[in-house]
Parts: sequence; C-alpha cells; structure tokens
Amino acid sequence: MAAAADRCQFWLPNKRRHCANIPVPSSQFCGNHNPLSGSRRVPCPIDPSHSVLQENLESHVKRCPLKKQAEALETQPYYTKGINAGDPDEGTVSSAAKRSAIYGLTPSEFYDLVNKIKLVHSTSVVALRDSFMVPEACEKWLNRQVDRRVPFQEKHVVQQASILGNMEAFGILRRDGLDREEHKVPAIVEFGAGRGYLTQMLADCYRITKVFLVERRSYKLKADRSLRQNQSIVLERLRIDIEDLNLHEIESLRGLSYLATGKHLCGPATDLTIRCCLHKNHCKEKLPSNCYLQGLALATCCHHLCQWKDYTNRKFLSNLGITKEEFHAMTWFSSWAVDGDHSSEHPCMEDEEKHHMQASDLKDFDLNDGGIEKIIRSISVGDRAVLGFMCKEIIDMGRLLWLREHGCNAELINYVPSNISPENHLLIAKCVTF
Repeated sequence: MAAAADRCQFWLPNKRRHCANIPVPSSQFCGNHNPLSGSRRVPCPIDPSHSVLQENLESHVKRCPLKKQAEALETQPYYTKGINAGDPDEGTVSSAAKRSAIYGLTPSEFYDLVNKIKLVHSTSVVALRDSFMVPEACEKWLNRQVDRRVPFQEKHVVQQASILGNMEAFGILRRDGLDREEHKVPAIVEFGAGRGYLTQMLADCYRITKVFLVERRSYKLKADRSLRQNQSIVLERLRIDIEDLNLHEIESLRGLSYLATGKHLCGPATDLTIRCCLHKNHCKEKLPSNCYLQGLALATCCHHLCQWKDYTNRKFLSNLGITKEEFHAMTWFSSWAVDGDHSSEHPCMEDEEKHHMQASDLKDFDLNDGGIEKIIRSISVGDRAVLGFMCKEIIDMGRLLWLREHGCNAELINYVPSNISPENHLLIAKCVTF
C-alpha cells in the first residue's frame, strides 16, 4: 500500500499502514521516523506502547500525555499496584526467548518434550464438551435488528451470543435479569472489554442495570455512547490494568453481586482476571463493604503470551512434572493451533473425531536429521495444530481446577466450532454460595 506523497513514508508493521504524520522539510519522513536523525527510538517508560527519540526521552517523560492519566489513576481507591499479579520474583519471557530456548534443544530433548506433552494431555485433560448455542434473547442480533450505528460482524456476534447462551444455560444469567435467591439484578464487570460490544449485546438482550468495563487501552468507535443513551443502565469505564484492580474498592460496586465476563482475554489476562475476582475468597466472606462474585464466563485466547509468573495453577503443572521452561515451550507451541486452515470444523483431523480425542495419534517425528528448526518445518500443519490444541487445553485445564479449588462450580467448554474461531475455549463458573 503506497503512502500519500504528503505523508511520512515510514511503514508501521503493527498498524499495517504508513505513518500519517507530515514529513519534515527535505525528507520523506516525519521527525519521529527520519533515519537521518542519528538517534534511536526507545520505549516511553510511562507507557511502552509508544516510543520516543532517546535524546528527547528526559523532556518527553515530563510532558507525556499519559503521565497525568497515570498519576490520576494512582490516586483512585481501587488502584493497588500488582494486587492480582503472580510471582514478583519471576520475570517475563518474550516469544523470541521461548523460540530460542526450543531451537536450542537437542533432537532427543525435543522428542522427549513432545511425548511428555502428549502423556500429560492424555492423563490430565478430559474431552471438552461442545456447547454452541444462541439463546432466544439474542436472536434479534443475529437477524441484525439492532442499532445500525453499532458495527456488525457476524462471526463476533455469533461468539458473543454463544457466551451469553452458555451463561444462561449454566444458571448464572437469567433472561429477566433477576437473581433467583435475592431477586436483584447482578452487575456486569467485563474484563478486557475493548470496545465493549459483548456488554452491548448483554445489555440489549438481558435486563442489566449496572455495567463496569475494564480496559487498560483507549478505544475509538466503542459501544459506550449507545450504552449511555439507555437511561436504565449505569455505565462506568475503568481504564486500568487488570493486574492493579482491586474490585472491593470500587465504591459503586460495594455490596453488590456481579458477573465477570470477558471475550478473548489474551494470555495472562485470564489468570489476572480470575485472581482479581476470587481475591481473598470473597465468595465466602460477604462483608457489607464487599462486592462478591456470582459467576464468570471468560473466553481464553493467545496462550502463546502466557507467563509462568502469572499462571494461577503452577501447582497443577508441577505435580505433572512440567517445569517453568517446559511451560513456556508449551505456550510457544500453542500458537500452532491457530496457524493452520480452520475452514472445516475440525481441520486437524482426517476423520470426524475431534482433535482432543486423537492425542495418542500425533506422529513420532524423525528427529535425527538436522536441527530443531528443520524438524519443525517437516511437521505437517495438521500435526502442529494437534500439539498446539493439546497445549492450550492443558493450560486451561489448570485454570479450571484452580476455580474449583476456590469454591466454584466450573466447566471448560468449546463454545463455538473451530471454523468460527479456533480460540473457542470458555471457562464458565458459578460460586457455590449462589
């Protein structure tokens, strides 16, 4: 895609477009991307999502637009730095480091690791139940009888509807919005809310009166305007990292039961969320000042981003003999589950049985000729996908067991077919006190 002649010619790979800034005189690039400036760019220490020239770093930190936002957030009572974080003594391992560690294995070590994952999967993971459902309450969305100003993408609407349908079937969401015991409408806390379209559908199809959208980034074209036009809904958007969120200190949530939702909570965000919701066992200690969890439904994704330091159930893996290094290898393998062709419902298999029923059929690869990179290239897309799905299921199984250990009736299901989305795991749970 060619850039406009009056715009910076620097290509932004993450945004898949050219920079939109105006070039400096006598150059094709803006001041930020001019290769002749002689200075390299470094991440902003306040918000690493943007960078600055190293020579301007000191002055930028003083006037960074996000500095005031960060300072204002730290004064909020619900901000507690790292309250939901995992092990502070463990560091974050990048995808490049995970790949490098795998490529550094000997062929026999790689073979042993693959066999170990197969064995752990066969002994610790039960077959996931397929539970794709569209509740009657959401039919108007599938028929596009909704606000035309709200972006409509069928594959996302189908996923959102199935999440809500499973919440209804599991007994944590009622079409009339009322809790069976206390006859109160539960609040909704959507984690990793993004533009808030899951909550948009939920509020449109069920009688929800109080909504909290948790998201650390700022989004345009979000559902907030449409939600705020509904005078029966109280909406609060919290721009905060889940790692730092203390739900008990949100003034407008105190004393209320709530449902936690999240569609495609990337990597460790799932672990941070369930730790946030079940902090200090508040399901069992209903103090007057506390909010308390009624149920949750979290669609997991991006397991390749998971970190040992944040993972909730390291005990589960350790008991299976999985080390920290092997866990990070599993997270790297998990990306293979979404790399293949998912045009058919079960793309990894030649017959009609699901991939998780075929773990024992994964090939024993010839690991005696060439390095690990060559060996990996020789593995078929289908076989790589099988291994990737196994890794994802092991990781999510540990999360499921952690929820059960913390007083929840919980289940792990496939909430949509893989041809709609290969990221189709849904953790759904209900506190036993409800």
